[in-house]
Amino acid sequence: MRYTATQESVTKHQIPQWFQDAKVGIFIHWGLYSVPGWAWSEKGKTIMDLQGETNPFVSQKWNPYSEWYQNSLRIDGSPTQDYHKKTFGDHFLYQDFQSLFEKESTRMNPESWADLFKNAGAKYVVMVTKHHDGYCFWPSRFQNPQAPGYHSSRDLVGELTDAVRKAGMKMGLYYSGIFDWTFKKKPMNSPENWLDHYLASDVYAEYSLNQTEELIQRYHPSILWNDMGYPGQCDLNQLFADYYNAVPEGVVNERWIQRNLNGRTLEGYTRELQEKGELTRLDDGIHGDYTCPEYIDITSVPEKKWESCRGIGMSFGYNRNEKPENFLTGKDVIYSLADIVSKNGNLLLNVGPCADGSIQEEQVRPLMETGKWLKVNGEAIYGTTIWEKRQEGETDKGRPVRYTKKGQDLYAMILDEHPEKEVVIRDLEIPQGAELTVLGEKEKPQWKSSDGKLEVKLPAMKENMPAYVLKIENIFN
Repeated sequence: MRYTATQESVTKHQIPQWFQDAKVGIFIHWGLYSVPGWAWSEKGKTIMDLQGETNPFVSQKWNPYSEWYQNSLRIDGSPTQDYHKKTFGDHFLYQDFQSLFEKESTRMNPESWADLFKNAGAKYVVMVTKHHDGYCFWPSRFQNPQAPGYHSSRDLVGELTDAVRKAGMKMGLYYSGIFDWTFKKKPMNSPENWLDHYLASDVYAEYSLNQTEELIQRYHPSILWNDMGYPGQCDLNQLFADYYNAVPEGVVNERWIQRNLNGRTLEGYTRELQEKGELTRLDDGIHGDYTCPEYIDITSVPEKKWESCRGIGMSFGYNRNEKPENFLTGKDVIYSLADIVSKNGNLLLNVGPCADGSIQEEQVRPLMETGKWLKVNGEAIYGTTIWEKRQEGETDKGRPVRYTKKGQDLYAMILDEHPEKEVVIRDLEIPQGAELTVLGEKEKPQWKSSDGKLEVKLPAMKENMPAYVLKIENIFN
């Protein structure tokens, strides 16, 4: 269909089947901030943990996201400011990282990235094309009026897009639609300053819209992943219509909130939003094909299709200050993926490359372990839907079980890296006509089902994995 610039039209867009089926994506945060590659870090402390302990504004002083380096640098007394002065000196500006990054990034090999992500089991990739610092990863026709030439002369977006598509994956593009620290100089460390960054000038609104449209028409991304919000002066229905008409099988996320003073004072509007608990909200009934919670565990099935995004560590960008214990293991990723998919979600797992394009071993290892598991058990992940009756279960030993379904078959993913010879799944009774197998094993298990439970004698496993999957065929006949 041809979309028009109305809410009625763009909301008719249906999520394409490929996005429903893909389940696994890779996020990439790589930028000038990858040169210092540093953020405050404490074991187990995500940005959400810090906001819960203090508030979203005070916590910016100790932001564990290295991609927020420039904002952290602007906050007096922050650990990042102290690190920067000791490492680079008082007179070294954030923008001075551009020449260093562009020298280092010449070694980035897009084909090697694509191979890594494919081997990790990803079906799509989302690349940051411009983060909040304003630096662009393609030679845009639209120059930043505050910082001309603040972009890569090498078309890194185009090169990676070509490599990812050649490897058989979908390519998505992230763009920071509302935050651009070349236009706003105050640190985002107070409610008023936070909201002020949403109040874009007409000049920035035109610049942001032009660049977003350029990304659409130039690269035809399968995902248009906006972050934090979008200038209130822009007609989002027109933008969405332009995108869907250019990429009918594309999807947009739901982070498009627009703020306008509409005659209110900054102080009054800030107070109004704080009283409603909506100052840091990223969506406001604006169209989006799916939601994208960040570093949050979902305990029930959301009404809308969703995608969980997080880093392998506590940061999205590369952070040399993170300790090994800060990183997810392959087992952690697999357990998270099983849980997310059982609740109708996708996992967008982030990597933060170093400035030269290399990816540290602490991030590569869990990707490879996840890919290895998916080669055996991906049937229970890709192309599945939720089991409406139940998404979670457990064994009689208390090991978690997550369910998915495909056609007439049910998959029980048992999150146990040390399975015993016999497993009993509580609250699961299956008909005698069903057929049961263990994915990756030729020998079929013996089983019986009665009294509301399933008892299975497992075959000898060829190798230990963090989780194993029981496929129960023809259960829904």
